[in-house]
Amino acid sequence: MTQLAAPLERLIGELAKLPGVGRKTAQRFAFHVLKSPAADVDALIVALRELREQIHPCALCFNLADSETCPICADPRRERTTVCVVENAANLLALERTNAYRGVYHVLGGALSPLKDVGPEDLKVRELVERVKRDGLREVILATSPNVEGEATAVYLARLLKPLNVQTTRLAQGLPAGADLEFTDDVTIQRALENRRDY
Repeated sequence: MTQLAAPLERLIGELAKLPGVGRKTAQRFAFHVLKSPAADVDALIVALRELREQIHPCALCFNLADSETCPICADPRRERTTVCVVENAANLLALERTNAYRGVYHVLGGALSPLKDVGPEDLKVRELVERVKRDGLREVILATSPNVEGEATAVYLARLLKPLNVQTTRLAQGLPAGADLEFTDDVTIQRALENRRDY
């Protein structure tokens, strides 16, 4: 039997559904909200409501947007003949944080995963192919995750794009900066060896 009032228990239950948030963290968040000024709680409620009501896929790349196109697609300074394919908006943000890429993106909406019943028809694959044909792209960079699903997705897309005569590249994989070889997994070391370059 719970020792908490029903509204507090409901909030803890809802917060615990968030990824990476266990019951103790959810409880800490709930008590923080309970102690916060009413204006802060109201601002949180408005932000959550706006998120659900105003955010939708970009009409061009399927990134998150609050207008027809996302800020990246709307930016005239972006290089439009190179498209970087990512699984989701979080991956896109990780690439953007580097400030190393000035092209545009294509967000698939996931990765191929037969065990989870996610096939090509569940992703924005058809739209990518149409975009390559329509926009005369020079290069498609496959930036899917370096796991089984991401690799399968990259291989599938590479085969699909090959007949379209567009350069298709894959992000290099290897040792992260600051890594200790002793604690690095075998696959990462193997990829680092395969992707070595002159120094």
